[in-house]
Amino acid sequence: MHHSYFARALFAIGFALSLCAASAHAETGVTENSIKIGMSGPFSGANGAYGTEMRTVIEQVFNQTNAAGGINGRKLELVALDDGYETERAVANTTKLLQEQKVFALTGYYGSSTTTASMQVFSAAKTPLIGTISGADSLRNPVNRYMFNVRASYADETEAIVKQLVSIDMKNVGVFYQNDGFGKSGLDGVTAALKKYNITPSVVATVERNSIDVDKAVAAFAKARPQAIVMVTLYKPTTAFVRKLHEADVHPFLATLSPVGADTLATELGDSARGILISQVMPYPWDDTKPIIRDYLRLIKKFDKNAKPSYYGIEAYVNAIVLIEAIKSAGREPTREKLVDALENMRDLNLGGYQVSFSAANHSGSKLVEITVLGSKGKVLR
Repeated sequence: MHHSYFARALFAIGFALSLCAASAHAETGVTENSIKIGMSGPFSGANGAYGTEMRTVIEQVFNQTNAAGGINGRKLELVALDDGYETERAVANTTKLLQEQKVFALTGYYGSSTTTASMQVFSAAKTPLIGTISGADSLRNPVNRYMFNVRASYADETEAIVKQLVSIDMKNVGVFYQNDGFGKSGLDGVTAALKKYNITPSVVATVERNSIDVDKAVAAFAKARPQAIVMVTLYKPTTAFVRKLHEADVHPFLATLSPVGADTLATELGDSARGILISQVMPYPWDDTKPIIRDYLRLIKKFDKNAKPSYYGIEAYVNAIVLIEAIKSAGREPTREKLVDALENMRDLNLGGYQVSFSAANHSGSKLVEITVLGSKGKVLR
């Protein structure tokens, strides 16, 4: 009788201890052996090249980390879903990643409208997103506890572009923008930057999201003939627009923002790309004097000796490294709230040529903007 009671007591204690051990790993997306991270991006459609490259680099960073033992013995697992750069699909993917895939955190999102709409879902679920390809103000103000921007804003980019244009005495400036959150944020940025010099855009025209129907816009610029046009568009409509401008014998100075993808645009346009100014928010990915670029190049060549560096690739690399450093700082038993706290206490994280800082009052990790120009044969020049 006593033996039976003792055995039952031992079993109860053992069961309770096993529950405690399980609860130590009870955070969603975290097990004893793994940490699951979610991503929604365009892997198909007009912008599929962007998302695919980002996913590849993030997976390579995770594989490299896992080969070195992971984070406190846990291996990183990426669950990446295709949204085709469509807002409703991005929101649906975010819901699926949180409710069905039960990821710990998110990274590598793409697009202003897609991320802004998804933010309602992941912030309600108190799940942080670290890094998205967007400089939209809607993701920065007011500060959302669960949204961490690793890149500079579109306001930062457009200010640098306008400063450059004004410095070469270009005051008759038009804006060609994409009719969505990205385009409108860029338009606002250009307008605000020009206002500092008492200039207003001389002509404004638009193209619909995921469209290359640029004829009306080209007609508007052909009529107005501005000295310069700032294009807040992605590479497909940008390519169509530049080609049709040239066909219409309109040759203004052209500038665009980092999401266009400098190397992709150069490949698409060929010699017609020459002279286009592009603002960049990441270090020059061909500059192997910087430790971060050396590390990035070593990584992509390790998995594919023919891999070519790009701005999208280095941005995906930076996002993944910042996420990993934050998870490490969250301790041996990471929770989402510990991860957020770790990010908000991330001060001057130097990645070897790129610096990231966050605080509770500021979730914009960088203000770096560099100006590049497309040269002959698709070369991106600084």
